Amino acid sequence: MRKIAITTVAIAGVALMALSGCSARTSGSGTDAAGFKSGSVIGVALPDKTSENWVLAGKLFTDDLTKAGFKADVQYAPSANTASEQASQISTMNTKGAKVLIIGAFDGKQLGTQVKDAHTNGAKVIAYDRIIQDSPNVDYYVAYDNEKVGELQGQALLDGMKARFPDAKTYNIELFSGASTDPNAAVFFDGAMKILKPKIDDGTLKVVSGQTAIAQTQTTGWLAANAQNRMDTLLAGNYSGTVLNGVLSPNDTLARAIITSIKAAGKNTPTMPVVTGQDSEAASIPLIMTGEQYSTINKDTSKLVEQAVAMVKQLAAGKKASTNSPATDNGSVKVPTYYLAPQLVTAKNAAASYANNPTLEALTK
Repeated sequence: MRKIAITTVAIAGVALMALSGCSARTSGSGTDAAGFKSGSVIGVALPDKTSENWVLAGKLFTDDLTKAGFKADVQYAPSANTASEQASQISTMNTKGAKVLIIGAFDGKQLGTQVKDAHTNGAKVIAYDRIIQDSPNVDYYVAYDNEKVGELQGQALLDGMKARFPDAKTYNIELFSGASTDPNAAVFFDGAMKILKPKIDDGTLKVVSGQTAIAQTQTTGWLAANAQNRMDTLLAGNYSGTVLNGVLSPNDTLARAIITSIKAAGKNTPTMPVVTGQDSEAASIPLIMTGEQYSTINKDTSKLVEQAVAMVKQLAAGKKASTNSPATDNGSVKVPTYYLAPQLVTAKNAAASYANNPTLEALTK
């Protein structure tokens, strides 16, 4: 009887340890599945085609996953109901038995049910470029370091204005951020404000409109028309007889819209304001070379897709996917993270920055 009692206590102790270990598990840190076969479905859910990089990502995922021996199911959700369409597409990928879901979320807070179902089916979930929020069912996150992107944009705005307006002691600026549905928008903005806010506080920078909160600066849907309309309104209401020195723009698409508004209002003379950007879109490179757009951020989509596909290969082999950065808190768990390093690009270093991209390099000539 004594032996039985001891054995019972031991079993109970092991069970308690197992339960304790499960409750404390960080997303992605447990034992991964035993792998999966060549030819398995890999679902790739991308939000829309509002950016050149999303369009390129879809093609690269299709090509690279196919080359790696998998069946690529790449879907976009371009409509007025992008969030619900994306959720429906991911549900269909789950039904097809996708072994891994790579998700560039349109709205990172609306996919909890779909990623939970993926885990129920034994699939892994990789958040691509944008973190999936408030869910424990996210295994990995692969992206460029987006806070660093914002910091580079903020510093570029300061450096550009100092160079372009050498006699100015203070600078008049306006701030733009991305869509409120995109978790990256806040990360970009917060990174930039780490650089800019001290200069706003000490009076070096003046946001003439007074619009400094992200809720005031956001651009619905990342749509160029919305950025242009807001810039039109800002200029008409705040810059009659006032010089505009710079604009923080979170990406190239919005930068071009802002530039269009500035030129239409005649605020590009005698000196063009400094306008930042991101994504190295082909349409913005000539503008950077002529000085109409001051800077962009080079985030090579091919490298980001390459890393995501490498993670799929590791999971297929029954291994953990590689990470290289502190885990990202998504509001529910800390998600194992792989960050790539962004690069600031201006007219001075554009040719060197795009030396491995013949299409973009040709635009710097």
